[in-house]
Amino acid sequence: MSTTFTTTPTFRAATVGDTPAILQLLTGAGLPVEGVADLLAADARQFVIAETNARDVVAVAGLERCCNNALLRSVAVRDDWQRNGLGHQLVQRVVCEAELRGIEALYLLTMTAEHYFPRFGFDVVARDAVPAEIANTLEFKSACPASAVAMARALGATAHALS
Repeated sequence: MSTTFTTTPTFRAATVGDTPAILQLLTGAGLPVEGVADLLAADARQFVIAETNARDVVAVAGLERCCNNALLRSVAVRDDWQRNGLGHQLVQRVVCEAELRGIEALYLLTMTAEHYFPRFGFDVVARDAVPAEIANTLEFKSACPASAVAMARALGATAHALS
């Protein structure tokens, strides 16, 4: 059930101190947490969070850079904040951030949202078509099951070249 809120959460880069809240949010959403704490410890700014005025983390998304590509991972919105456009805003922010960083393509794995991500330009791809640096991430190798759907989106100059 969604709730209408009078305040809009603030988006910001995550900090190491956000790790417990992020892990709790991912666990609550049924998403894998393997490797997330390590990514946050290495560079917490790889994750964007949405938080309320009370500093409650209500949404998260990660951008794990792998050479010229990146893995969009750990996209979750707390149940009571769903269906208010927060997830959409968060994914848009992460895609824009990836473009600003010069990332050529974004990849993701999903068990439940293959119909959600096409609105952001993602298409289903064969797992064996994913670049090696993405395929070798913990998320691809073990955190997500082999039945997860792989998706990709070209960015920047790569996207324009494909048009």
